[in-house]
Amino acid sequence: MPRFFADDMEFDGGMFVVSGDDARHISRSLRMKTGERIDVVRLGKEYLCEITGITDSEVYAKVISEKNSNEPNIEVRLFQALPKQDKLESIIQKSVELGVHEIIPVLTKRCVARPDNERFGKKSERLRKISEAAAKQSGRGIIPEISGIIGFEECLERLEECDLGLICYEKEGGVSLTEIDFSGVRTVGVLVGPEGGFEPDEAKAAIEHGAKQIWLGPRILRCETAPIAALAVIMALSGNM
Repeated sequence: MPRFFADDMEFDGGMFVVSGDDARHISRSLRMKTGERIDVVRLGKEYLCEITGITDSEVYAKVISEKNSNEPNIEVRLFQALPKQDKLESIIQKSVELGVHEIIPVLTKRCVARPDNERFGKKSERLRKISEAAAKQSGRGIIPEISGIIGFEECLERLEECDLGLICYEKEGGVSLTEIDFSGVRTVGVLVGPEGGFEPDEAKAAIEHGAKQIWLGPRILRCETAPIAALAVIMALSGNM
């Protein structure tokens, strides 16, 4: 079922007016006709709709029924230390498929890639499109936000705001992620390091700010593998997989 996000669409409670790229995709690429059905997601709610009219620039879709949301019952915020090259794009795609709520790139001491906000901002639209495409493909009820780059101190503050903060750090003192209790947890912050990992003082600071130190098994995972593994386990342990 073709899926479209409608937060900015005209909506009167019973009819969506689809315009722009989505309308062109429906009429030209998919070559859909009146009477065919699409899924439309608005503000986290999902609707089954029937196309009732198509013009050169707009598609009209009547709501038939409201569908159950596919969203997890916890919000996972991934604080990802900036990786090299295009690894962030892969992390975004797979994390969105697994149910991440937000991805926050973080600048840590061992980050090799160190773009400023202006340079990173030029990539933001592409990153958002990757998130949107993954959300459509996986049947999400939202398009997870990709924030701008933040520093480590701000990261710790935002991590502390979550019901549960976690830092993936392989040194002694951590516990297996499978030992974490997610009952009653609404928001989870997961902090993952760059290619070279965290400096010891960074890990210590995160723990002092309330983050629990976890590890993901005896093997050392790449920075683009660790967040995917952590998200998969979190979703499974919280009943969302």
